[in-house]
This record gives sequence, structure tokens and C-alpha cells, in this order.
Amino acid sequence: MKRNTSHTALIAGAAGLVLAASACSSEGGRDVAEEGVDTPELTIAMITHEVQGDTFWDIIRSGAEDAAAKSNITLEYAADPEASEQAGLIQNAVDRGVDGIAVTLSKPDALEGAIADAQEAGIPVVAFNSGIEDWADMGVQQYFGTDEHLAGTAFGERLNEVGSEKALCVIQEQGHVALETRCASLGEAFEGESEVLYVDSANMPEVRSGISAKLQQDDEIDYVVTLGAPIAMTAIDAIDDAGSDATVATFDTNSDLVGALQEGVVQWAVDQQPYLQGYLAVDSLWLYNTNGNTSGGGTEPVLTGPAFIDETNVDQVAEYAERGTR
Repeated sequence: MKRNTSHTALIAGAAGLVLAASACSSEGGRDVAEEGVDTPELTIAMITHEVQGDTFWDIIRSGAEDAAAKSNITLEYAADPEASEQAGLIQNAVDRGVDGIAVTLSKPDALEGAIADAQEAGIPVVAFNSGIEDWADMGVQQYFGTDEHLAGTAFGERLNEVGSEKALCVIQEQGHVALETRCASLGEAFEGESEVLYVDSANMPEVRSGISAKLQQDDEIDYVVTLGAPIAMTAIDAIDDAGSDATVATFDTNSDLVGALQEGVVQWAVDQQPYLQGYLAVDSLWLYNTNGNTSGGGTEPVLTGPAFIDETNVDQVAEYAERGTR
């Protein structure tokens, strides 16, 4: 297969074109400068599909809270991994009359009605993190996140470069559109054989045993591909349990994962800059409410990734990971 170098170029560019700001209680921002913030008071609801205990969402919230602190925003954060419950949280925010809603669209169909109610009530809605293929059709105002198809394709091409022959792609939430796209795009670009394993990230012991059992059944798997940092760290243990020679590579980071990259235990990570997603989602609603601005012209997504982190650049990321923003 001829390698498509445009994907690599786009990934390199995506990291360089975004600027991150330097997070607080779920009801507001971090303490700001002593002179305070002289801007209109706004209430923004951020509603995600967070699974409790997943450190990825701590980074999202850090960005959102820093943006809130900067702009005199009361940030109301709520989350539920069940799409129907997430829709209910959106409806609650509509009923409270918030000034804006930032939402993840991991299962867009289930959220469509609640988002339509927000729009009918005149509440601006932006999406981030998941739903890049759906936000515009749903009439959502702006989108901030990574291009999951591009990320999966680039991941598959990198597996080709290292000579992998069989990869196991571990999806921690079945039906999540972004995660499904990652593995599907990886499989399309990968010249070897790829297989999907579904696990439940709410039960990490079962994640560990599930990956271990699969590796014991199939000793031809040479790469375990995970879609979140906690899953990657668990996969390291699962590989040891199975006595496998497989290597871990992943999407997304946290401080533990960055340490594993520095030690060479994980080969690489694809970063979508979750801090930036949270920050831009909140900041965009402030800009719209105070100045009528929309990023991407309201028709194009604002990309926060993807970009590779590996042994060549991980030390540049480490100091930010230690403070919880990467």
C-alpha cells in the first residue's frame, strides 16, 4: 500500500496551529487575579459522557475551569456515560436557562431532541471531543476536537512502519462514535490484521482480564492499541499476566501514561489535547455571548489534534502532564 504522507503532515500541523492557555470547582473558575474580572456574568453548562475515574476528563475540566476563571463564568459541570441520562442533563440545563451549553456527542442520536430544545430556547450549543461527523447536521453552533478518521488512519500507517502484523484495538465503550471511528480507520489503513475487543472501562479488573485472556488465546497479536490512557496502563499489566510479547500504543494521555512513554513501556500516544478542547468550548460560548463570534465560521470544526507523542518529544509534554493539563 502506498503511504499517504498528507496524514502525517496534517498531524504535525494540527499540533502547531493550536495555542493552549494555562483549572477549579465545578461551580466556577480558579481564583483569578486580585483585581477580579470585569466581564458580564454568565452560566455555562458542560455536559459530558465521562465514565467516573477516567483521568481524561480531569484534563478536559482543567481547561474548562481555566476558561471560566478568566471570563467571570459560573461553570456547571455534569456527566453521565448513559446517553439517555446525558440527554436529561442537557434538558435540566435548558430548564435552568443557562447562557450556553458545551456537550460531547458520543451517541448523537440520543441527544438530538434535548439539543433541539436548547436551540428552541435560544441557548447556544457547542460540541467538543466527540461527534465531529454529526454536529453540523444537528445544528450545533461550533465543534472543537480531533479528526478521529485522520487519527485512526495515521495510527494504522504507523503500525505499518514498525512492521506490526496483528493489532488488537480495545474499545472501552461500544457504540461511542469517536472510538468506533478510531478502530475502523486504523483497520482500513493497517496492512496487517486488526481485531476489535470491547471492554467496559467502568470495571478495570475486567478490562485487565479481558485483554489478558485475548492475548493468551492469540499469541500472534503483537500490538495492543488502546483508546485511553487508563486502558493503556491496564493493558501493560494484562500483557504481563498473559506472558505476551505484545507492545502497547495508545490514543490519549495522562501523567502516568507520559511516564510510561518516557520509560519506553508504551511506544507512542496520539494526543487530541483535551485541555484545549475544554478551554475552547467554554471560551467560545463566552465569545459568542459577549461579541457574537463563532470559530470555524460555524461550518468547520476547530481541530485540536491529532499529534503523536513518543520518545522524541515526550519530555516537552511531561512538565504539563505533571500539573494535569496534558
